[in-house]
Amino acid sequence: MKLKSFRVQEFQSIRDSGPVTLDDIICLIGKNESGKTALLRALYRLNPIVAEDGKFNVTLDYPRMEVEDYRHALESGKRTVAVPIQACFALEDDEVREIEQCFGPHCLKSSELTLSKNYDNAESHVLSVDENEALLHLIQNAVFSEATRDALETADPDAASLLAVLRAQEQSEEVRRVTRILEAIANRNIDGYIWDSFLATHVPKFMYFDEYYQLTGHENIEALVQRESAKQLRESDYPLLGLIRLARLTLPELLNPSNTIELKNKLEGAGNHLTKQVLKYWSQDKHLRMSFDVRPARSGDPSGMQQGANLWGGVFDTRHNVTTELGARSRGFVWFFSFLAWYSDVKRNAGPVILLLDEPSSTLHAKAQYDLLRYFEAELKGQHQLIYSTHSPFMVDPQHFDRVRIVQDNSIEVGAEGIEQTGTKVLTDVSAATRDSIFPLQGALGYELHQALFVDPVTLVVKGAADLLFLQGMSAILEGEGRTGLDPCWTITPVGGAARIPAFVALLGAQKGMTIATLIDNRIADQQKIESLYKDKLLRKANVFTFASFVKTPEADIEDMFGADFYCDLVNIEFASQLTSPIVAMKLTSQNPRIVQRIEDYLAAPSRMSGKFNPYRPARYFTEHLGDLSAKLHEEAKDRFEAAFKALNALL
Repeated sequence: MKLKSFRVQEFQSIRDSGPVTLDDIICLIGKNESGKTALLRALYRLNPIVAEDGKFNVTLDYPRMEVEDYRHALESGKRTVAVPIQACFALEDDEVREIEQCFGPHCLKSSELTLSKNYDNAESHVLSVDENEALLHLIQNAVFSEATRDALETADPDAASLLAVLRAQEQSEEVRRVTRILEAIANRNIDGYIWDSFLATHVPKFMYFDEYYQLTGHENIEALVQRESAKQLRESDYPLLGLIRLARLTLPELLNPSNTIELKNKLEGAGNHLTKQVLKYWSQDKHLRMSFDVRPARSGDPSGMQQGANLWGGVFDTRHNVTTELGARSRGFVWFFSFLAWYSDVKRNAGPVILLLDEPSSTLHAKAQYDLLRYFEAELKGQHQLIYSTHSPFMVDPQHFDRVRIVQDNSIEVGAEGIEQTGTKVLTDVSAATRDSIFPLQGALGYELHQALFVDPVTLVVKGAADLLFLQGMSAILEGEGRTGLDPCWTITPVGGAARIPAFVALLGAQKGMTIATLIDNRIADQQKIESLYKDKLLRKANVFTFASFVKTPEADIEDMFGADFYCDLVNIEFASQLTSPIVAMKLTSQNPRIVQRIEDYLAAPSRMSGKFNPYRPARYFTEHLGDLSAKLHEEAKDRFEAAFKALNALL
């Protein structure tokens, strides 16, 4: 049985979520307080894996602003009991075949089952059955005597009439079998009989998991026994009990083991099993090993653990040769381990389970979130349906945006006047969502575009767009003359300023299999940033180039590669309508070694230019007029650029 859709109404912040369609995996995204948790908790109560969690409470669960109105309307008979959760399931082929073996191939009008639960915690189901077809097949395929079959010919085609005829016949084994079926149908209707006999045990259980279901790392066994007997288990007890069952142990065996070695071996086996599961998808630290031990309580143990026996969970770090208590590890690691402990036990029962994970990424580093997505895809998909909520862009799989459902509380978005009309809605149409609601989707898309468009295996990082244009233009000129240009393998990536280069290189350098180099300005003030690129091991020193090394001056920008006279001519042509008179390189009085700075110092006087000087414009003009300008280039400029291109190409 597979969940196709569900709908939550009149529950906490939700007036009507609308139908939420499902597949193997869906991801609920939205702001804090948008209603993601309410959706999961309402669905969980339909058929929870912990039976005691399946109760709705009007006082606690009905929308607070309207709960008294609801009670008055209910008492006065103006409305029926609210139904907070309704879910539609698709029957599997084997489930349909089992029903059809009894009632024929045309008994079901639809292979869908709808389940719901109201605030009285009364469960109901809807299954579309053709009763006439079903009863006809049941009677026609039964092995009756001729006398019984003749008697049934005169009966009306309903359960009560057929039952009355069969009760008057000789009570053969077949008559008694069909009579029992008809009695159940007369009592429960045919859809009720099909539900009781074929479907009730096939409905998946819901396993809800959030940050409160995390192992503490230690527990007093007697106290755990008492809580289990009183049905007052804490959330953190469930993964611990799962771990104990995974070790094929019981609580009495922990308290009074018949064999210490056997107890130790079983605990060690459970630890090893979970270690393999964790480390398979936990890339943060591969040097961890799980260990568990049962020890008599000591007077100095934590409160509540000073009598009886205690179970301790530890994490042994093979790199540092030290064991720390499980609860002292990072919250992300404890979350991952706790989930696996409980889920591994649930999975062993082999029953159908749908997983509901509420904010699984809240304590995980972005890389660990990626690991979790890999786990979902490799271990859960095809085994269990999964619904998880998040507001992290790293938990949105950019290969599967179709899995995203946007959860939006319109009463928060539109203000107080919308409260009575809307509440939480679940959207599949991105255009209907607010900017804040789709932020995780934007983040995931932005990261994917960054990976796809701006990052190639061979990347040359430059300061700005002018560098990009000049380098592309000079490469074309040199290649046109049969000289060496920049190898087309290089992707030139401008980052918008020299100050951004170290951070950008650090981000790119985290990608595997990449060749990264920089060709950047060299200013005395920026020398520390340049040196940090290789001193901080972001790049090899051989991959860091400055224009000054090719111009042979202490400081240089890409514009200095052309020579002062040529660049001034570019500026004069591009800004002819704005300059009072042409700029002459020899008459620039500034002592700055960089031509762009000397021009900016010259143009600082308001009388020399209208508007502002923009270094991008000469670069654009250069690329648009390569044919005319190539002949005017000095050979020294061509030699400098060719030397730079050869140095870069040598890295490939």
